[in-house]
Amino acid sequence: MIWNLAPKARAFRFIGHHDGITGVQFSPSGNLVATSSKDRTVRLWTPTMKGKSSIFKAHTAAVRSVAFSHDGHRLVTASDDKSVKVWSVYRQCFVYSLNQHTNWVRCARFSPDGRLVASCSDDHSVRLWDTSNKHCVNCFSGYGGPATWVEFNSSGTCIASSGTDSTLKIWDLRTNKLIQHYQVHSAAINGFSFHPSNKYLISASSDNTVKILDLLEGRLIYTLHGHKGAVTTVAFSRTGEFFSSGGVDAQVLMWRTNFDTKNYHELLQRQSRWSTSGSSPYLTDIHPKIRPRPHQRPSATQISAVTDTRSVDPTVVEMGQPVHRATSRLEDSNWDRSVHRTGKTAGNQTVSSKTDRGRREEEEEEEEEEERRKEMKPPDAPYAQQFHLESTLGLICQQLDILTQTVSVLEERLTLTEDKLKDCLQHQATILKDMRGSQGGSQGGSQEGSQRSKSLGTTVFPFHYNCG
Repeated sequence: MIWNLAPKARAFRFIGHHDGITGVQFSPSGNLVATSSKDRTVRLWTPTMKGKSSIFKAHTAAVRSVAFSHDGHRLVTASDDKSVKVWSVYRQCFVYSLNQHTNWVRCARFSPDGRLVASCSDDHSVRLWDTSNKHCVNCFSGYGGPATWVEFNSSGTCIASSGTDSTLKIWDLRTNKLIQHYQVHSAAINGFSFHPSNKYLISASSDNTVKILDLLEGRLIYTLHGHKGAVTTVAFSRTGEFFSSGGVDAQVLMWRTNFDTKNYHELLQRQSRWSTSGSSPYLTDIHPKIRPRPHQRPSATQISAVTDTRSVDPTVVEMGQPVHRATSRLEDSNWDRSVHRTGKTAGNQTVSSKTDRGRREEEEEEEEEEERRKEMKPPDAPYAQQFHLESTLGLICQQLDILTQTVSVLEERLTLTEDKLKDCLQHQATILKDMRGSQGGSQGGSQEGSQRSKSLGTTVFPFHYNCG
């Protein structure tokens, strides 16, 4: 679903997947939405009234996560088939696969410069991949359970990873060493997000809470209560002004980022500071290295969500069609026309027939849709031509690569054939030479024998005759 935060705006429900959706992300430009699903597919949606989507198929098991590269040209997906796959957004095709995990892969993300891919798996490891040569350049292990989430910070110098053992670790990629270690949740951490300033990090856990960490101070500063079940996902907005959380209680909560409005430093000063011995010299073990006093309450400020009772649930417009057949495009002009005539509430109840009030609402909706179309207008003609030209050139380069590989294979086979032919000819020449030598020797021996027999006959017979 795509929600419009403007007052009296509609929400849009996009239908197309056959099974539960495990991941969703906007492209950097905001013109596309990528989703991953347990139906083993990835879909690329255009968030317009037509509800069109392109389907990507290459995984053989459930797809757990999907993410855009920072330039918006590629997608990376993680799957239960133990692989990480990279896709081209413009060509809408599979590019290559990364296979070294030995169990389900939970999450995969591009680095900000696009040169690295980080992935985490149920094999208790986090792997770092080089996108240029497709090799695994580093492997971080040491988790007490499956690794659930991985993310780069905005500068690309660090990665953070979480696990079902309720730990969250931050690694410095310049030294490949663990620099921070948090254990503030009482259950598995399902996801987290860096603030754009890299000063804060928010985490979502199965203990029904969202926690906010100050990465500069290395402390837990806030614990947020509001969900009535496990919190499955959390994310900052692009500017960092807001963040949202979603859980199994079917709620999406929107929070305002006002961390600096409360003075939590005084609360932190009341902590007892002591260090554990035997830690590695490079390891800044934030928890449980620094612990509160036994009779003191935790340092984090407890905050409960305030329910918004003023606004009502928005009208939900369903985009696309219920899936009855496998298709890569959800196109139906009749459905597009019916969208303008029919709205559905969050409980899938049909809106009443056209009345004066309904007509006014529809007029307002049409105006909002017009504004939405203006905001999401398609690319201009030069950009479209450039896009088609790039796509055509990409396909030509792909075909040339295939031809080059075919020619190289044929050259190798021709070289092998020539070598074998030379060996056969040399072997045949040796055999002929040996045969000629053996024939010449036999002929020479027969001639010498006949001459000897003749000479012996002339000398012997007279001898025998004389003796007789």
